[in-house]
Amino acid sequence: MQWLRQQFRFYIHASIHVAFAVVSLVGVTVLEFDLNVPIALWFFVFFGTISGYNFVKYAKIAGLHHRSLAQSLRAIQVFSAISMAGVFLSMFFLTTTTLIVAFGFGLLTLFYAVPLFRSKNLRNIIGLKIFVVALVWAGVTVAVPIVEEGMTISGDFWITLSQRTLIVLALILPFEIRDLQFDRVGLKTVPQRYGVMKTKGLGISLLTLVVLLEGLKNMPSVWSLYALLCTMILIGLAIGYARKKQSEYFASFWVESIPIIWVSLLFLFRHFFS
Repeated sequence: MQWLRQQFRFYIHASIHVAFAVVSLVGVTVLEFDLNVPIALWFFVFFGTISGYNFVKYAKIAGLHHRSLAQSLRAIQVFSAISMAGVFLSMFFLTTTTLIVAFGFGLLTLFYAVPLFRSKNLRNIIGLKIFVVALVWAGVTVAVPIVEEGMTISGDFWITLSQRTLIVLALILPFEIRDLQFDRVGLKTVPQRYGVMKTKGLGISLLTLVVLLEGLKNMPSVWSLYALLCTMILIGLAIGYARKKQSEYFASFWVESIPIIWVSLLFLFRHFFS
């Protein structure tokens, strides 16, 4: 049992779970737009997420919230190096345009942890933290697969990109509430500025806007709409149950599992309604 706990902790802290979440959002885009992307793209996003997240999380050991992580840090570093190798290998099978777009989002990730100007990184710029994360997630999971497919940018693309940004913003809020006990006051995160209850209200408003935007699409399918509604309910429940003092894996496992559930629902409903 102890061995299983250790493996699970490594699975979470090495960013494997969040990588599956990001890949799942790519899957949502692939299903909704009926794309046929190469397998290299899946590996590129998966390994790129692991490399990027681990770089951001462990760039400064002193910034770790859980000191026990230092014991397994070397294993995570080795795993991250292997993941980076996977990123480089998969690059050779993707289009130049895709790599240029992905490079732009990679730079945002880099400057999220590395000082950009005046010894400040994007994470430490007041009010910018969650928007950078949301933009990177939305760009990687919507723009990158569509660019790789070579599709014409349409109105549905911009609506989906906007929806994905709002969804990621909503998914971040349980983490923001959890991190109230860790974030410095000067960071002025959403819960710090508006309190927990107003933050939850903001989250529900974002989810409502996502559903309303779905009605603006050219021909939204019934199965994707049902999957979206179920997912918005799950995110709403996650936001509602979020607490400053929450269980260790509430956000890092359960909340981050929602994209995986979303793509699973899309597969299920697509089969059921087709």
